[in-house]
Amino acid sequence: MATIKHTKNELKAQREALKRFQRYLPTLQLKKQQLQLEVRQLEATLELARAAEQQDRAELAKWVRLFAEPVEWKDWLSVRDVRLGQGNIAGVAIPVLAGVDFSRQVPDLFTTPAWLDDALDMLQRRIRRRLELQVLEEQLRRLAAELRTTSQRVNLFEKVKIPEAREHIRVIRIFLGDQMTAGVARSKMAKAKAVEQLTAT
Repeated sequence: MATIKHTKNELKAQREALKRFQRYLPTLQLKKQQLQLEVRQLEATLELARAAEQQDRAELAKWVRLFAEPVEWKDWLSVRDVRLGQGNIAGVAIPVLAGVDFSRQVPDLFTTPAWLDDALDMLQRRIRRRLELQVLEEQLRRLAAELRTTSQRVNLFEKVKIPEAREHIRVIRIFLGDQMTAGVARSKMAKAKAVEQLTAT
């Protein structure tokens, strides 16, 4: 326990600190609950996105033999731009995938394999899904980190700061009460001596 002064000013400071902790704690608890809810929802969304990617992968497995034919994919499809925005959940800045721009060449149906157009659609979908997954994972990472920090703060206030301030207030009040009692006793003794000296003369 930190050393404290046993004065009225310190008592006032400890009471103000206790009020401040008690006023701030509900806000932290609310933020913690909101973050927990958002993390659970984001985990569910991430799970759905992973399931969709697995489904794409299973569908792609049907095409694997066709991809054995040599094709220069970069000639037909490339990512031109990935647009990221900023979101805010419970005061946490998170990235949001605003869009993906592709540069895609239209294949000549007479000189390219028949499956190339469908393969380009699948590849485009897989790239978009992979980027969505990366953004969702980053969102989850940031929210989970903020949740950890907020939980630590809630525990600090509930288990350390508030009980510590209450104990300091209790100790200071006992000390000041003892000082007041001792002062009253001294004044009674001084009065008794004064009366005794008056009666002796």
